[in-house]
Amino acid sequence: MVRSVKNPKKAKRKKNKGSKKDEGSSSSAAPSVAARVWQPGVDKIEEGEELQCDPSAYNSLHAFHVGWPCLSFDIVRDSLGLVRTEFPHTVYVVSGTQADKPSLNSIEIFKLSNISGKRRELLPKKSADGSDMDSDSDSDEESDEDELGSGAPVLQIRKVAHQGCVNRIRSMPQSPHIVATWGDMGYVQVWDFSSHLNYLAESEDDTSRGEASVFNQAPLSMFKHKDEGYAIDWSPLVPGRLVSGDCKNSIYLWEPASGTKWNVDSKPFAGHSASVEDLQWSPTEANVFASASVDKTIAIWDTRLGKSPATSFKAHDADVNVISWNRLASCMLASGSDDGSFSIRDLRLLKDGDSVVAHFTYHKHPITSIEWSPHEASTVAVSSADNQLTIWDLSLERDEEEEAEFKAQTEDKVNAPEDLPPQLLFVHQGQKDLKELHWHAQIPGMIISTAADGFNVLMPSNIESPLPAANAS
Repeated sequence: MVRSVKNPKKAKRKKNKGSKKDEGSSSSAAPSVAARVWQPGVDKIEEGEELQCDPSAYNSLHAFHVGWPCLSFDIVRDSLGLVRTEFPHTVYVVSGTQADKPSLNSIEIFKLSNISGKRRELLPKKSADGSDMDSDSDSDEESDEDELGSGAPVLQIRKVAHQGCVNRIRSMPQSPHIVATWGDMGYVQVWDFSSHLNYLAESEDDTSRGEASVFNQAPLSMFKHKDEGYAIDWSPLVPGRLVSGDCKNSIYLWEPASGTKWNVDSKPFAGHSASVEDLQWSPTEANVFASASVDKTIAIWDTRLGKSPATSFKAHDADVNVISWNRLASCMLASGSDDGSFSIRDLRLLKDGDSVVAHFTYHKHPITSIEWSPHEASTVAVSSADNQLTIWDLSLERDEEEEAEFKAQTEDKVNAPEDLPPQLLFVHQGQKDLKELHWHAQIPGMIISTAADGFNVLMPSNIESPLPAANAS
């Protein structure tokens, strides 16, 4: 049940002086010794040692902040293209702050444009005689990475006042300008941010705008729970349908009465014996949703069958913090626990008793976020309180021959620990107190994450997703 940001402090904007973590892409000099993977909680940093980011591991990596830390955010669907592969990229995001005083909080609606990146080959190109091509060549055709886009990303923000911290925020899939927030004062509110998003869409991409102003805006709808909460989810199938769950074990169903009004059922769904931590609608059944709880269980509900769960089962040996329902393989449900483990279940096997098809204990601290890739059915991303964001491909198995061949091709420059799970694709570090991550549904391979020290936008180079084509000129 890891929730709030520890000791929230407002980030101060500084001029770029080539710092380790600036507003642009992360870069550092190559280490002079053989690189190896560092695992928090396992490896120790000796005196005189420091961690270095390997830029070659990313097609794109950028860091930025919006002031106060954000516990939650959501990527806003836009009209720039359903599948975008060309750099530079533009993204729209909504987030909510965790300020040290209730009156200082706000909802941040922002646009991040000019996100540059590189197109890389996973292995050095070979010449006709089989030898590695000269890496110092000035020819663009012979280079194994092409810079696409230049300069630092441009951040433009609109702020709307919010009384109290924002625990969770979600944009409606069918109408992205409609946004729901869960506040620490017990209120769930629904907002219309169309004017702010339109303003950002029409603004030029070369200047930062609107950061100082905080707008006062009334929500479209509001409902007070008996306590604060974190669980909230929009239905992907029924526009406007919403569920919200609180720390008093209750779940409420919201039904749209019109484009701007909602009716909230006064009788909650009841079945958990402790706080409801997360909610997920089924991607294929309009009346079915799942809930995760501090009582260590996951429940499956059908709104047509009353206010009790259709089924409930123990999912972990500790609090179930987060769940994610696979949109591409609707029988698969992922869950993350307070003990650092995460599990994958095949819901078709529930009737047989044991539905777990994969269970991982790589992380040693609470899981704070988990989400299936919207483009690869077997790929899931996980963040943990151990300050690691990991990406997993459940379809992979260890292939010793392939590993030996790859190691030979890279001339033994890859010194990863031998005991890493074969399904582990990528480990991203560098953020403190990671809280939430989301894949970008319209930009294959892009993940955005939030932590106490700000946001990261990353595109790992080894994720199987379409890469931008090289310029024809």
